Amino acid sequence: MVKIRLTRMGDKKSPFYRIVVADERAPRDGRFIDIVGTYNPLSTPAEVKIDAEKAAQWLKNGAQPTDTVKSLLIQSNVIPAGKRPPAKTGKKKTDKEG
Repeated sequence: MVKIRLTRMGDKKSPFYRIVVADERAPRDGRFIDIVGTYNPLSTPAEVKIDAEKAAQWLKNGAQPTDTVKSLLIQSNVIPAGKRPPAKTGKKKTDKEG
């Protein structure tokens, strides 16, 4: 499966990320297929640059974004925010005997 995910760049204690399209079996900083954008969390506010056309094309072709990349794509208006699924409350179902 193809994923859209972050690849870490930059020096120690100063991260910089590329948003890449890669096979899910490839290592985090390893081989990738395409670069879609960049993300710099250290700037204020965090700087996100995404090629919207490339990202939309990869999503259309079936690439799955990770949770972090999905939030960055929503923030950049590449994909609509939509509704969130209901939260799991952890309540157990009880069978009433009667």
